[in-house]
Amino acid sequence: MQGSQGHILIKEMVESERPREKMIQFGVENLSNAELLAILIHTGTKEASAIELAQRILSYDQTGIHFLTNCTVEELSQIKGIGSAKACQLIAAIELGKRIAAAKATVRPCIKSPGDIVNIYMEEMRYYKKEYFKIVLLNTKNEIISSENVSIGSLNASLVHPREVFITAIKKSAASVVLLHNHPSGNPQPSKEDISITKRLAEAGKIIGIDVIDHIIIGNGTYTSLKEKDIL
Repeated sequence: MQGSQGHILIKEMVESERPREKMIQFGVENLSNAELLAILIHTGTKEASAIELAQRILSYDQTGIHFLTNCTVEELSQIKGIGSAKACQLIAAIELGKRIAAAKATVRPCIKSPGDIVNIYMEEMRYYKKEYFKIVLLNTKNEIISSENVSIGSLNASLVHPREVFITAIKKSAASVVLLHNHPSGNPQPSKEDISITKRLAEAGKIIGIDVIDHIIIGNGTYTSLKEKDIL
């Protein structure tokens, strides 16, 4: 039997194929993206099941599931069958995932290579639609003290002033810092402006006595370390 509009309701599916029952029986890792979203959506509409609504979300944008990383309630609500309540549920779940990924460990991470920084910040920064410039503060053991947003927007010398970069580092007695920003294009190759700002901040750091040990540019799953490229 099918729903009145010809679509198959989740309750009409074989029990072992229903998302919640499937998760309980086989584990969450065995669910498709659409099935995971369907559990969050919870209920469908008269015209579409929760799984069909999930598939609409996944096909709404060419980036697929990555669309959810920075979408708004208004954007999600434009999808037929997804009202503001369902949109809020989905965005809240995505935000929880981001916060778990970015949660600070009880033991301070020790930075031994650019890859250590990338492993911590890649998932947080790779999908940003704007450029975020961060400073990562390290102690004398190269352990992360904290990280701070310095600017949001196209990177330029007026936004990334040495005063703004080092004020928190001085307050928190950082021994050294790593500069970090993302390229929304996904391509982490440094621009002339990136290189110019890096050299300017490195010189300011020498005067203050806080070493700039690297500048890492985050792309979509890739990165560039200016230290590794011998630019810094």
